[in-house]
Amino acid sequence: MTGLSETAMRLPRAELYIGGQWRMAADGGVQTVINPSSGQPLGRMSMATASDVSAAVNAARAQFETGAWSRLSGADRGKLLWRLADLVEANRENLAYLEALDIGRPYFEPFTFEIPLAAETFRHFAGWADKIGGSTFDLPDFGGRQRHSYTLRQPIGVVGAITPWNAPTMIASWKLGPALAAGNTVVIKPAEDASLSTIRLVELIEEAGFPSGVVNLVTGSGAVAGDALVRHPGIDKISFTGSPGIGRRIAAIASEALKKVTLELGGKSPQIVCRDADLDRVIPGASISLFANQGQTCASGSRVLVHESIADEVADRLVAAAESIVVGDPFAPETQMGSLVSERQLDRVNGYVQKGKAEGARLLTGGNRIDRPGYFYAPTLFAGGNELTIAREEIFGPVGTIIRFRDDEEALLLANATDYGLTSVVWTRDLATANRFAKHLRAGSVWVNAWGPPHPALPWLGIKTSGLGQELGRSGILANTVEKTVSIIS
Repeated sequence: MTGLSETAMRLPRAELYIGGQWRMAADGGVQTVINPSSGQPLGRMSMATASDVSAAVNAARAQFETGAWSRLSGADRGKLLWRLADLVEANRENLAYLEALDIGRPYFEPFTFEIPLAAETFRHFAGWADKIGGSTFDLPDFGGRQRHSYTLRQPIGVVGAITPWNAPTMIASWKLGPALAAGNTVVIKPAEDASLSTIRLVELIEEAGFPSGVVNLVTGSGAVAGDALVRHPGIDKISFTGSPGIGRRIAAIASEALKKVTLELGGKSPQIVCRDADLDRVIPGASISLFANQGQTCASGSRVLVHESIADEVADRLVAAAESIVVGDPFAPETQMGSLVSERQLDRVNGYVQKGKAEGARLLTGGNRIDRPGYFYAPTLFAGGNELTIAREEIFGPVGTIIRFRDDEEALLLANATDYGLTSVVWTRDLATANRFAKHLRAGSVWVNAWGPPHPALPWLGIKTSGLGQELGRSGILANTVEKTVSIIS
């Protein structure tokens, strides 16, 4: 265990936050929270009912339509978001501790990357809050009378935000930052597998001084709380990050009421290693893309496409990198990879590994549960073809497939031969090659000679099964507004 203070290891309350009040679920329902790195209970969490969700939506609606938030200027909204960013930074150790505890990931990952990015996201959108404007038009007279026309960019209303368990604080900031900057109110439902850091974030929102009802929290199951949130007539938009199956169901339900949706639904991203790539940069970068957060990352580069002339060397070096990873206690300073989030996820990952073996993929390393308490799985690499199930479907675990290609044209065909289109990575020293791949890869974002999380100033989007709509950047702001046309005839 790292030398964290009692304050840093503080657990949040096990309650819902509705209309500025902390309270238990209407029926008193709770769920035991399991520590995935030990398999033992570590606390409990309230499980919201449909009536709790309705109360949260009603509180958000009242604040949006007639509350103090509806009269607050963009500059004042920005000040509150900036204050929240300061509180996130001040509570960085605690938020990182809760994510490591709840997910089983190494403490250094959220402490070094996701929590600072969450603070940066809130600051970025704080700067947008007083800069959301419309357009003016120089139009001909209307019926012989002067016409003045312009548009207003206004908040959508009440946003239902459903977040995943793999990077809860960072992704919550992606949804809250632009929605609040634009003047919306929010009901947030974190994943039941990892809600602790989101509960703590909402405590910080309260501490920052946001008016009651602006942000409401309902923890609980997707089948009950999530479904009630999507179906509630008081919700104007759903923003969801999670699996394609759930995303399709949300889109179908939301379409009945013509609600706006933003869906980020995962990926099966390629890493293309060209024959001229600098392997001293490729191996550590590709390894991080494969195994960061135990491979439980939507942008994980789990398909490693390698030019045939260097495929054996890349495979050998990636295997050596995988076998050198220290897997263990998330709070041990030497740990580089922790546990999977749950036993259910471990079984899912192992099921894919067994399917890969059955379909003829060549296991290079790993492929087994680690014999210790908790849900630990060894970093795993296969060699095989793009037609394998393990190369087509998102596993969300520390499993990668190395696939050979002959030339750039085949690499592009293989990279794009997927139902997903979230991100891609190209490893090359040639600028022309980088630009060619960047243009023709069917993905929402392309990294060249690196891999990492998106910056809040850049739009984050997926195509095909990877999603619908955009988050972050100017696009993320616009996705949380509606445009109104005004024509004044004088």
